[in-house]
Amino acid sequence: MKLATRLQLIKPSPTLMVTVQVAALRRQGIEVIDFGAGEPDFDTPEHIKEGAITALKQGKTKYTPVGGTAELKEAIIAKLQRENGFTYSMQEVTSNCGGKHTLFNAFHALFEAGDEVLIPAPYWVSYSDMVILTGATPKLLPTSEQTGFKITAAQLQSAIGPHSKALLLNSPSNPTGAAYTEAELKELADVIEKSNLFVISDDVYEKFLYDSPRCPHLLTLKPHLRDRVLIANSVSKTYAMTGWRLGYAAGPKELISAIETIQSQSTSNPTSIAQAAAVVALTGTQEPVGVMAKEFAKRRNYVVDRLRAMPGITCTLPEGAFYVFPRVSSYFGAKWQDKTITSAMDLSLYLLQESKVALVAGEGFGSTDHVRISYATSMKNLEQGLNQIEAGLKKLLPL
Repeated sequence: MKLATRLQLIKPSPTLMVTVQVAALRRQGIEVIDFGAGEPDFDTPEHIKEGAITALKQGKTKYTPVGGTAELKEAIIAKLQRENGFTYSMQEVTSNCGGKHTLFNAFHALFEAGDEVLIPAPYWVSYSDMVILTGATPKLLPTSEQTGFKITAAQLQSAIGPHSKALLLNSPSNPTGAAYTEAELKELADVIEKSNLFVISDDVYEKFLYDSPRCPHLLTLKPHLRDRVLIANSVSKTYAMTGWRLGYAAGPKELISAIETIQSQSTSNPTSIAQAAAVVALTGTQEPVGVMAKEFAKRRNYVVDRLRAMPGITCTLPEGAFYVFPRVSSYFGAKWQDKTITSAMDLSLYLLQESKVALVAGEGFGSTDHVRISYATSMKNLEQGLNQIEAGLKKLLPL
């Protein structure tokens, strides 16, 4: 059997690969501390689960409209108005089978061969490969600790070329936790305004911002760019509903219609029960979100302090999300068994095998010098896992 050649252009998700590795070790009876999972360790709030149970009892187990029920679309519209100050109609919002599905559909509706998509790096692992699957070309805009892992207006301006179709903005960001300030976003918005760029704003971590009251948004600064912006979001991170697979989008009517056309020929509607639960999540009490955010802020501070105290590790303080992205390149050149550690991937493998801690190497995010640690796990796991990382790194010293 000959598989499609497009598969040679992409690779499996490294974050999901870590999950598989952890599961395999645990089946062997080996206990592993998992810092790879990009999902809250909190349970889905009870009132949301009750909403799903009620829907089941009411027989809401049938097909729905492709882009979601009217109730869900109304809940999305209400959320965007209440929390973001944005006004959308029923024809300008849709729901999908998770945030990743939202982006996948949008990319296929927007991009084709010859298009160039600007992606700040480090970036979420799936951005680049999903762009490649459309036939378009990802153009990476590298950032560093010195710029707070954020692109500058000058950098964006110089990156825009004749084939540049769109810019991906993810703030707060996976994997770095970086979030643009209003002043920084305003400078980017000025460049975007003068260009023909379409913007996909990936807002899945908007509720997890720790040092500012709310996350600034491009459309708040430039409302007239509304027809050139797609808002992508999900209930997965905000409400600890990763397994429910319910994402949503708001944008120009023509694009939303195209997304639903693609979805009609692939998955059809998102799960009806997940839609009912999402309505409760979006319209009900938001108190559990605040509880999670408060706990994540506490964990963030602990993890950054611990990492900064380890020899050879540097780590920026993330503004949001629930990840840290420490630089580990000072350990390159260290010997392990008969090998030499030369990359973040090598060091991640070492820590998995020797320290029994799973984290995600930076290569999948566009950096060979960093690793991603998720602090969406208990303080007990964070303390134990960081102790094991510290002990493992000490075995590599002196370099």
